[in-house]
Amino acid sequence: MNPDRPHRESFDLEGISHTVPIPFGTRVGDMLFSSGIMGVDQSTGSLAEGLSAQVRFAFANMERLLKKAGGDLGDVGHVRVLVSEEGNRAAVNEEWLRAFPDAHDRPARHTVVSALRGGMLVQLEIIAVLK
Repeated sequence: MNPDRPHRESFDLEGISHTVPIPFGTRVGDMLFSSGIMGVDQSTGSLAEGLSAQVRFAFANMERLLKKAGGDLGDVGHVRVLVSEEGNRAAVNEEWLRAFPDAHDRPARHTVVSALRGGMLVQLEIIAVLK
């Protein structure tokens, strides 16, 4: 653990907030754990309309969180993807391949169909090991 960092440091993203008092992500030592990463457009603070837009913004927000915590996509070890219905996987896979194009350099992933609140069609959760 870096002695210059607090044991636990929480992060939020400008323009995006949860409706409950939780951070967007928390770094403990070199590990980053996210809360639910939503497909919210930071410029409007609203959930994007449509599946493709929500997926695109969720992945962009994942990258923003990583950057804010001092990391990047290469630090992600696991992604949990929550989708509102099975058919949403194709849109997730498109963005997944953009973010992680090398089949030999991708994080583990688990996708779960889940009842998501507030019109969400997709949500991400990550675990990353930061340098």
